[in-house]
Amino acid sequence: MAKDAVRWSSKPVPKDFEAALSFLSLVYPTARAAKLVRALRRAARVTHTAKDLLRASGLPLLPPEETHVAADLKRIRKSKPLSPVLLVRGDLSRARPLLVADGYHRICAVCYYDEDAPITCVLVPG
Repeated sequence: MAKDAVRWSSKPVPKDFEAALSFLSLVYPTARAAKLVRALRRAARVTHTAKDLLRASGLPLLPPEETHVAADLKRIRKSKPLSPVLLVRGDLSRARPLLVADGYHRICAVCYYDEDAPITCVLVPG
C-alpha cells in the first residue's frame, strides 16, 4: 500500500526566516546572512527528495525520537502540512555543502516516512 504524500504549506512561516537568520549569522557575516534571508523570502519553491537533501548537506539523519523529528513525523501521519525547508546552495568544488538554514528536522522526519518523498524547499545561491 502506497503512503500518503507529505503535505507542504504554500510558504514558510515567519519564525522559519528568523531561525534561518540566527543560523546563517553563525556561518556568514551578519550583512551576508541578512541578504540571504531576504533572498529566501523572495525565492520560488522547488522540490528535492529527502535523501538527496541529506546527502548534499552532509548532515547525519537525526533519530526518530528526537523531539522535533518526532513532532514532524506526527504531523505527517496526521496529514498536517509542514513548512517548506530553507536552503542555501552548496558548491562541492569549493568544499561547501548545501546549507539547511531551517528545516533540518523536517528533512529527517520525511526520510523516516519515505526517503524518496519530495520535500518542498526554498533554495538560494550561496
